[in-house]
Amino acid sequence: MDRLHLINVFVAVVDTNGFAGAARKLGISPPAVTRAINELEAHLGVRLLTRTTRVVRVTEPGARYAEDCRRILAELAEADESAGGMHGVPRGRLTLTAPVLFGARFVTPIVTEYLQRYAEVSVSCWFLDRVVNMMDEGVDVAVRIGELPDSSMQAIRVGSVRRVICGAPGYLERHGVPQAPDDLPRHCIISATAVTPTPDWRLVRDGAPHVVKLAPRLITTTNDSAVAAAVSGFGLARLLSYQVAEQLRDGELKIVLSEFEPAALPVHVVHREGRHASPKARAFLDLAIARLRANPALS
Repeated sequence: MDRLHLINVFVAVVDTNGFAGAARKLGISPPAVTRAINELEAHLGVRLLTRTTRVVRVTEPGARYAEDCRRILAELAEADESAGGMHGVPRGRLTLTAPVLFGARFVTPIVTEYLQRYAEVSVSCWFLDRVVNMMDEGVDVAVRIGELPDSSMQAIRVGSVRRVICGAPGYLERHGVPQAPDDLPRHCIISATAVTPTPDWRLVRDGAPHVVKLAPRLITTTNDSAVAAAVSGFGLARLLSYQVAEQLRDGELKIVLSEFEPAALPVHVVHREGRHASPKARAFLDLAIARLRANPALS
């Protein structure tokens, strides 16, 4: 039994969500993939995958085993590079994910600097306003905003952002500056559902949670459109501080009710390779952590 071959096949099945995809990725036949998985499960005495005619899902023991296998394969690749005199040289494709606006404003400059430094790497950026399953979708590095659930992923905190209520100076001159949360229902409200999924804004008053029920005039699924509407003077929007950092700096928007803001949200860089990160991941992590921690919009 070639254990290395078996775990390579297993990881390929997990990464491609199926036996056929793993066969194409590895250049072997689907029956060979099936035999390898059966042999590995028989050796371990545990079910790693559940299969139906249309879907392959990883079991809980299989998910843990897949993560261990990835670490082993990364260590072997690193050992091979070291033996070949190429230790520490980043190469290959790095896949990363971040929220849309965060990715455009903060991650893209880091990616281009990384690519300019290392000629033998390429990067695939998934900028999405949803939480990507890193293990299932084969993502190496992610930026997460908010408290993290318990997981086996490695997380490095790089800053924090606030949930701020803001409006254009012209709007505030015409309609007045709200002095308390209960003033908000009298204002024209812009709701960005990526930040506030419901029309209820959860604030803090006298140290306790305070919910304000609102009837937004404008509901949008994108943060940049909410920013544009607020800058135009249409109304008040609740956004993350980094999303309006430029507009606040340039005086296009002003923050109101800051004393009622909830606690700031942490920003983490998350990766799945542990302390044995591959050279390509380690180099990107080092650069990203340094650049994000130095950014005043995240402090």
